[in-house]
Amino acid sequence: MPGTAGAPGTAGTAGAPRAHVPAAPAPAVPPGAGVVLATALWGRTEQQDFRSRVRGTLLGSAIGDALGAPVAGLSLDGIREAHGPAGLTEPAPAYGRRGTVTASTQLTLFTVDGLIRAHVRRDTGAWHPPTDVHRAYLRWAATQHDWGPDERRKDNGWLAHEEWLYARRGPDRACMTGFADDSLATLDQLKNPTARDAAATVRSAPFGLLVGWEPSLVLQLAVECAVQSHGHPTAYLSAGALAVIVHGLTRGETLDAALRRALALLATRPGHQPVTDALRRAVAAVTDGTPGPRTVGSLSPGDGRDAEDTLAIAVYCALVAEDVPHGLRLAVNHGGDSTATGALCGALLGALHGETALPAAWLAELEGRATILELADDFALEMTQGPTLHTTPAWLARYPQG
Repeated sequence: MPGTAGAPGTAGTAGAPRAHVPAAPAPAVPPGAGVVLATALWGRTEQQDFRSRVRGTLLGSAIGDALGAPVAGLSLDGIREAHGPAGLTEPAPAYGRRGTVTASTQLTLFTVDGLIRAHVRRDTGAWHPPTDVHRAYLRWAATQHDWGPDERRKDNGWLAHEEWLYARRGPDRACMTGFADDSLATLDQLKNPTARDAAATVRSAPFGLLVGWEPSLVLQLAVECAVQSHGHPTAYLSAGALAVIVHGLTRGETLDAALRRALALLATRPGHQPVTDALRRAVAAVTDGTPGPRTVGSLSPGDGRDAEDTLAIAVYCALVAEDVPHGLRLAVNHGGDSTATGALCGALLGALHGETALPAAWLAELEGRATILELADDFALEMTQGPTLHTTPAWLARYPQG
């Protein structure tokens, strides 16, 4: 795994990632391996770096989500009226206390759960990752209703029994309808074809943690899982673009390089132009004076809630961030979807710099922090030591193959 400025394991702040820093190559994948992680080529340092970036992505997304939650639905003037002329600069109460997360974080965690299950099921001969992720989203949907998980099922695993995930925190309507039944939407059979908000994008950062996959396959999987609730091309292609960017960052690329790859892959997809244009606006805005709410607002021609605009704001804030808190403050102080932009920016900065760059004081109050860390470490273990774990009854009880 490569090292960039502010790399995992260092205590330095996250410097602006526009400066090019040569990156060491990610662990090679044998020719023809496709989506198989070459774990034998990972040394201890590489595994620790990977775990730090996985933790950074999931924790960064959660603290960005929690930071934006108190100002969700407010205009910039409303944010300043509530929190002062500088806007929201520190975590504030939402849902009763500081550090609470929304449905965005809940769904992100179930994405990770689904990806671990998919990796475990590779040994069974019944491998279809979109189905495994869809089943995970159905387990999330069960937490949003009074009945909870079906205790008669043997494949619930441990995450579905985490009580704090049963709080209903503003779930997106398209997610609720998309996961209201067992039917699996596909690119040929869409659900919610007009849904173009960022809810599917926000939950898609974990796809980028599949560092042994080819970037084009990461994009495809993220798209196939996004359409399970969001059928508009700008929504599912924004999800795919985010996944590819996180994938590059997790492999140690600069944010510039990861963006270039995402744009190249998007160019092959029908309906990509709005997403491509939004990302190019984000890159161009980097040279548009001192970063602030004016520039952030300019990236959202509409109401700031469409997926491509939300992603553009998050990318811009990550590009100009002096450190993680600076980037997150920029990402939430605007009149758009502050929880989504905060979560997306946090995921990008966490993948880029690892968990040590995240603000410790904000993490200390984060709801569900222990669960997020446990799931992150399980994901890192599965990706690096999966074949050994699959012979362990305790692991299969946590992540059933059925």
